[in-house]
Amino acid sequence: MESGKITRKNPTNMPEPVGHYTHITRIPRNAELFVTSGQIGVDQSGQFPESMNEQIRNTFYNIKTVLASENLATSDIIKVNIWATEEIDWNYMYEEWGKLFSNDYPAMTIGYISRLGLPEIKIEIEIWAAKP
Repeated sequence: MESGKITRKNPTNMPEPVGHYTHITRIPRNAELFVTSGQIGVDQSGQFPESMNEQIRNTFYNIKTVLASENLATSDIIKVNIWATEEIDWNYMYEEWGKLFSNDYPAMTIGYISRLGLPEIKIEIEIWAAKP
């Protein structure tokens, strides 16, 4: 294991992940840590689309934008927390997920909740990143 590199693994003595994530991510000593606020599906004009998939698309756009503001690459992402107020279309979600990541997935947590900060928000995704 390289000491100055973010590493991800799935221990062989436990079940494989049930989705596109990794069970454990190791952050090297002295890495700079970045935590985003939850990114939501608002578009550039401040509007919320009605459909969950459109909000997912906008949310991923907003994630890419906030990462770029700090010159972070998707390989720097160590943890993703997802909250949704309605069922996620996983085929669509993983299509967008695949545009952000290769097969080097970060750790991930998903929760379905009754509501988010505003009634029109259907999904919110928080990103943790580290730059060695």
